[in-house]
Amino acid sequence: MFYETEKNDHGLPHNPFKAIVAPRPIGWISTLDKEGRSNLAPYSFFNCVSDRPPIVLFSSTGYKDSVANVDATGEFVCNMASWDLKDEMNVSSAAVPHETSEFDLSGLEMAPSRMVNAPRVAKAVTALECKHLQTMHLKGLDGAETGSYMVMGQVVGVHIDDSVIVDGRVDVTRYKPLSRLGYMDYAVISEVFQMGRPKS
Repeated sequence: MFYETEKNDHGLPHNPFKAIVAPRPIGWISTLDKEGRSNLAPYSFFNCVSDRPPIVLFSSTGYKDSVANVDATGEFVCNMASWDLKDEMNVSSAAVPHETSEFDLSGLEMAPSRMVNAPRVAKAVTALECKHLQTMHLKGLDGAETGSYMVMGQVVGVHIDDSVIVDGRVDVTRYKPLSRLGYMDYAVISEVFQMGRPKS
């Protein structure tokens, strides 16, 4: 089949786009607002885009609290959402008033960061402390602004739980990071394989 995205004439009951670009890692973003109130929200439009320096980005449909807080404070933490924390991650995705802390809502304990003021999820096996680089209000081909915002941050500190380090490497099968698929579907990584690059 083929369809034009502008016409959205695929004939399926749900838009397949997000099911095609999958799996996607989940950026579980923790921030503080200017008054010091905590916020925690998962974003499936998330990834790393550079390793030298290490840069990550997340994209929000709507100018939500996470984006506003990063713009106001210049900091955020990306926590790893894993199989053991799937329910708490889901609870933290609820649309709640600004003054409501998703840490309290989900029963998660906060832990202090080292390089930024934003807290991290204490039970998360990895956490990336980030400094804000830029926020882009995304535009379409017609030049019109969309309702989406892309936030980029440079990773300045990394937390790794020793329990997931095996033979000097982070073993994802130990903690099973969550990934977002299309629709309401999720997946976990429980098996990996290796492939060497061809020699030129």
